[in-house]
Amino acid sequence: MEVRQLGRTELRVSRLGAGLAEIGFGLTLADVDVAGEILNAALDAGINFLDTAACYGVSEELIGRTVAHRRDEYVLATKCGHVAGDYQGEPWTAETVTHSIERSLRRLRTDYLDLVQLHSCGVDVLERGEVITALQDAQKAGKTRYIGYSGDNEAAAWAVESGLFQTLQTSFNLVDQRARTLLFPKAREQGMGIIVKRPLANAVWRASRSPSAYADEYFRRAQILAQDGPLPNEPEDPILLALGFTLAHPEVDTAIVGTRNPAHMRANIRLVEEALPIDPATVEELHRRFQRYGQDWRQEI
Repeated sequence: MEVRQLGRTELRVSRLGAGLAEIGFGLTLADVDVAGEILNAALDAGINFLDTAACYGVSEELIGRTVAHRRDEYVLATKCGHVAGDYQGEPWTAETVTHSIERSLRRLRTDYLDLVQLHSCGVDVLERGEVITALQDAQKAGKTRYIGYSGDNEAAAWAVESGLFQTLQTSFNLVDQRARTLLFPKAREQGMGIIVKRPLANAVWRASRSPSAYADEYFRRAQILAQDGPLPNEPEDPILLALGFTLAHPEVDTAIVGTRNPAHMRANIRLVEEALPIDPATVEELHRRFQRYGQDWRQEI
């Protein structure tokens, strides 16, 4: 598995990362064996970037119960800011962020985090500043090595311009390309590591229907981009196309793909190791179509 430096941090991350929302929401604590199969298969294959969040159900607990003994083999990222678990408080306060980090450390069974990210708060929260200060305090205390922002559009642009964060996690894929011009150049100029979420675009390309209400807008966009006909040298596998498009961009340090199916995890790993890269002409045609049809399409959160 190819490994990249995550921006100006000292972290080295696999280009394919594991997004762990699905195991948090799709599994229960009774499914610890399934979670262990997924996570150990990922680590065994060279995936070393695990991305979770305090509000992803039992995700953090499943990580702690299954792979905490392999802690030195992976980069561990979580997110904070929302009220989660049995915490009684308001979102986007310093107290909530601090409590969330402490809770994550316990659930993940670790004494430090590699990266803690603010979880898609708005510009108003960022400008108020207290959650950023809370993150910085956690970093100074050694509870996290680095701090980042996870989000899109204007708030992501604010986070990049501020120079206060070491990483940016943002949406980017073949039907959601706005980050390529809106965020990537300045983030790279700032030395930020770039983590891409939703790199497969919820598997909407060439799909006959939207896989879920969450993916409806992506499905609509895919229908529009596909109306110009087949792409040059388009792979038969739409997952390979989507993943190949995202990873064709050198600005992307790691792309996180989530699944609660061990077979899907292994299939994604095989694609990255055996089938990439895709033809640059395919990528360029997708750029052209997005430029033609998608100029007003905002990043999907």
